[in-house]
Amino acid sequence: MKKAVCLLFSLFLFHNALISNDNYSVSYQAGKDTIKVLADQDLFTLSSVFAAEYNRLNTGTLVAVEKISSGNSAEFSLKSNDIGIVGGNEIRMMEGNSLYTTVAGRDIIVPVINENNPFLSVLNEKGISPVALGNLLTSSDVPRWGKLLANDARDEVKVYLLNNKSMSENISGFLSTGNKPVTCIEVQTSRELIDAVKNNPMAIAFCSLVSIVDFQKQTLTANLKLLPIDRNNNGILESNEDIYSDLNAFTRGVWIGKYPKTLINNVYTVSALTPQNEGATAFVKWILSDGQQYLNGIGYTDLLASERLSAIDKLLNAQIQPVVTGSKTSVFKSLFIIFIVLMVLVLTVDLVLRYFRGRKALISPVVNTVKEVLNEKTIIIPKGLYFDKTHTWAFMEQSGVVKVGIDDFLQHVTGAITRIKMKKTGEEVKKGDIILSVIHNGKQLNLYAPISGTILEHNSILEVNSSLINTSPYSEGWIYRIEPTNWVKENQLLFMAEKQKQFIVKEFSRLKDFLSSSLQGESNMYATVILQDGGELSDAPLSELGPEVWEDFQTKFIDSSRQLWFYEMY
Repeated sequence: MKKAVCLLFSLFLFHNALISNDNYSVSYQAGKDTIKVLADQDLFTLSSVFAAEYNRLNTGTLVAVEKISSGNSAEFSLKSNDIGIVGGNEIRMMEGNSLYTTVAGRDIIVPVINENNPFLSVLNEKGISPVALGNLLTSSDVPRWGKLLANDARDEVKVYLLNNKSMSENISGFLSTGNKPVTCIEVQTSRELIDAVKNNPMAIAFCSLVSIVDFQKQTLTANLKLLPIDRNNNGILESNEDIYSDLNAFTRGVWIGKYPKTLINNVYTVSALTPQNEGATAFVKWILSDGQQYLNGIGYTDLLASERLSAIDKLLNAQIQPVVTGSKTSVFKSLFIIFIVLMVLVLTVDLVLRYFRGRKALISPVVNTVKEVLNEKTIIIPKGLYFDKTHTWAFMEQSGVVKVGIDDFLQHVTGAITRIKMKKTGEEVKKGDIILSVIHNGKQLNLYAPISGTILEHNSILEVNSSLINTSPYSEGWIYRIEPTNWVKENQLLFMAEKQKQFIVKEFSRLKDFLSSSLQGESNMYATVILQDGGELSDAPLSELGPEVWEDFQTKFIDSSRQLWFYEMY
């Protein structure tokens, strides 16, 4: 209340300072119907196809494409409703600028072999080391499979690639060969490349993924296999490297960072901060949805459905800012009036909520503030609740209905929850079923039901204000009210407060081990994200980490806990 009063007083002083200057007036510029797309030379054809199809389907909007010189960031000046479609080189040149970027497609370079290669089983077990292959191809000796696989095989390794400067640079970066000449056979077309591997079981070819995929069947062209890559060069294809079993697993592995970045050329949409009007936002959303069907025909791989949804979710949750032009006094007068009205509303709502919290909350509400350090002492564990090992909680009301939510530990690990996916009223769930997904800027975790029953009600407020899970996980942030069907048996597998405190101590130890192993070999920049001085965890350690870490957290942390109680129950 004191802060609100101080804010109102500050706004009053700010308003008086503004209205003393009458040299400005203000108006809001409406969103324009014309969207200019700046495209680099390599992506001009793709951008033109996007524009032509979008214009055909949306007669009220005109998308105009303008070509910029490749590598010339000076030409790349985005206005409020402009969109850029560029590659990785341009993105790197723009580093440090305030831009909003989204991956819209990609060219994935893959090494492939003949399915009749006699060393296929060994390669599937050990993978191919980029360092070993690079050393082999830059040696003056004849490249042989025995040297690559550390056995006595005398068969010659023949490596084919396209006569393409950009692809050659990618492969050189992948093999870490620098300027050293490599023993490769260059061909002119993708057809020649594929035929060379089909006709020679000892050959390896580097080609674009899109050139070897049968999109009708969602499989690779007959007789070809992806060559697994041993990214850490340790001679073993470990579980976090094994993404080559099928096309879907591979493309998902590319998305979450399990494939070498040197073999990926992303297509990005770029805007100034965020798309600043509805037209620009709608165009980017279309590229991420219906526009994906045009990528394959231009030589690019489209995004997985889950990646598209993640990108669209991030786009729609981004703040769309109005463009301000003209004189300033009138707009600030208007803003001042709006602020006054909003603050009155905030104060009124705050008083009402405080009143009802005192009367109706099942537990005294606790508002969690952001903590610089995260440990077992900072986690709130109320008495009277049952806790599940997968970090959900249950509380039986006097009516026999059970409220379910997310515990304080999990919301501190993920950071701000920007959206959740809930089941519908009337649905039946069993203990251990996926009951909801929590999302942080497009990255999500699936959580499991602590009990079995029928969902009587879901907390509809969370659909518009999911942050209540962070600020009040045990009261306003509850998720469901469930009619239980096996409460007596299932609550025996849940923890009460004292045992939960002991469990959380172990969870912090497990969390530190997980972060250490998952980020092993990654840049030292992550250390400052997850650790404070003295080795203490920072609050929300997952929030700044990528989707690959979130997926590992799902499988190695959340899912592994689920398996423990499953064995206990059955």
